[in-house]
Amino acid sequence: MYALSDYDYTLPAELIAQAPLARRDHSRLMVLDADGRTIRHHRFSDLDSLLHAGDVLVINDTRVVPAKLSGTKDTGGRLEALILDYPGEITPQGIVCECLANVSKPLRKGATVFFGPEKTRATVLERTAVGYRLVLHVTHTLDALLERIGEVPLPPYIKRNGRRAIGCDDRRSYQTVYAKRHGAVAAPTAGLHFTAELVDMLKAKGVEIVSVTLHVGYGTFSPVRVGDIRKHSIHAEPYELTKHAAATVNAAKAQGRRVIAVGTTSVRVLEHASHASGVLRHGSGLCDLFIYPGYRFKIIDGLITNFHLPRSTLLMLVSAFAGRDFILKAYKEAVSKRYRFYSYGDAMCIFAKKSPRQHASS
Repeated sequence: MYALSDYDYTLPAELIAQAPLARRDHSRLMVLDADGRTIRHHRFSDLDSLLHAGDVLVINDTRVVPAKLSGTKDTGGRLEALILDYPGEITPQGIVCECLANVSKPLRKGATVFFGPEKTRATVLERTAVGYRLVLHVTHTLDALLERIGEVPLPPYIKRNGRRAIGCDDRRSYQTVYAKRHGAVAAPTAGLHFTAELVDMLKAKGVEIVSVTLHVGYGTFSPVRVGDIRKHSIHAEPYELTKHAAATVNAAKAQGRRVIAVGTTSVRVLEHASHASGVLRHGSGLCDLFIYPGYRFKIIDGLITNFHLPRSTLLMLVSAFAGRDFILKAYKEAVSKRYRFYSYGDAMCIFAKKSPRQHASS
């Protein structure tokens, strides 16, 4: 269960969703019982009947920043830059930030680049381990600049070819309805299926909804490059868990009520911030928890998630929760039933009453 090849599966390219559905909660929802090894098929709007009064639903309230900039080099060549360290550092020269750059040739130190139709000027300060440090010569905030000329940094498997999908506004669609705190370069995509109306219905039913924050970084797109997954290091991402959220989850655990995480990002915050005894501690910092089969979950009883890429750390996390063999069986059924995959695709809801460690496949 530690070989990278153990987390491979075949996916027809046409099942990779290129745009969201017109209504978020009309996506399909595969419901897994990790104890009984059963698979059921629903719509996401059925979540109201799957959750109970007293359940605690934990969401990630991070907000995707339009951190992708298109521009030109001083030589005339085109480039794309992805801001990595939002909101950057304010200096007398402008805003200094680190970015990934998609260029035909490496940028030289001191080179000038221009972004957006207004030709915002930037200077290359240095090359870094992951990209470049630039100074954007602006007097206003990075937020103001990105709101004017930035684009949503969609995952590479969503092919726009310079055009927006018909009827799809990615700035709105690639954002959860409860997003509040700016800082992510990728959406916590399990949350994309919620509508404001569904959130209100769940609250009215007695489901407690609490927020955590994990700003999803560029590492979410980084492939695992080692044959033994135990040797992989996951990128650290900023998180915050409030005192209220920790107390709500702790009370639910003490009373035997279910805690259901929306997305792998919420799972990682909860498990990272938990004590060995299973008590959740509030606080903030960097989360670099890599969850793979053999991990003993201390907090969550359920997980709402999307369908993930082969060989990805996210697929390893859900395999740790429900068992690798069972997850791969579910993925095979999803392919046969033509589910839509990845960020704009359909969803999965996994319930597990017993310790997920008991379900780990060897």
